[in-house]
Amino acid sequence: MPAVFVHGVPETADVWDSLIAELERTDVVALALPGFGRPVPEGFNPDMETYASWLAEEISGFDEVDLVTHDWGALLALRVLGDRPSNVRSWVADLGDLGDDFRWHDTARGWQSEGTGEEMMSGLMAASNEDRAAVLEAVGVPASHSEDMAEAFDETMAAAILTLYRSATEIGKQWDPCIARIAAPGLLIESHLDPFRSSRRVGRLAERTGAQVAALPNSGHFWMLDDAPGAARAISTFWTDLEA
Repeated sequence: MPAVFVHGVPETADVWDSLIAELERTDVVALALPGFGRPVPEGFNPDMETYASWLAEEISGFDEVDLVTHDWGALLALRVLGDRPSNVRSWVADLGDLGDDFRWHDTARGWQSEGTGEEMMSGLMAASNEDRAAVLEAVGVPASHSEDMAEAFDETMAAAILTLYRSATEIGKQWDPCIARIAAPGLLIESHLDPFRSSRRVGRLAERTGAQVAALPNSGHFWMLDDAPGAARAISTFWTDLEA
């Protein structure tokens, strides 16, 4: 039974390397979203429903899995978990509740706007790797990882991001019903320095799903990079408790 890791945006599966290295278990699989460090398959439309279907198909190949997800990976997991897949033993995510009061952050709204999104991506693609790294550091990527992440941010990823976010302008309304159908036990990672965090929404999601909450007081949005040992302890304890 592997632990299956699903990354977010704008990242590749490499974002999990530090955390995986801290875990005692070796049965791990780090999935790479199409377009994020790998090509987009022919005929694959990188919108939110297509990515959710892709994730469901990927995990269906295992007898049983523990999902560990971040950012968009966590959103995709909510959609997949809403269908109650029988082979998901548990899930870990770093997000809050959806619903009518869900609002995208400023950068996301820029990407969702025709013309503005293209200008934003063109500017990033024209920038030096050093300047792209600085942009990533501004949203919490540690300096030790920002240049590698910036180098992976290419034209393929940029195009996939625009399509993905433009498909998700109403995600709060469209995917909120999935939450009520989640049955597997979960753990919510609440990193206190995450600029995108809402304690109210984290608490609401915990209440709706029965999930536990693990606080990482000194971590930001990229908690798996900020405090890999602390995150590994929290997740490992959650897994151990499942077997008790």
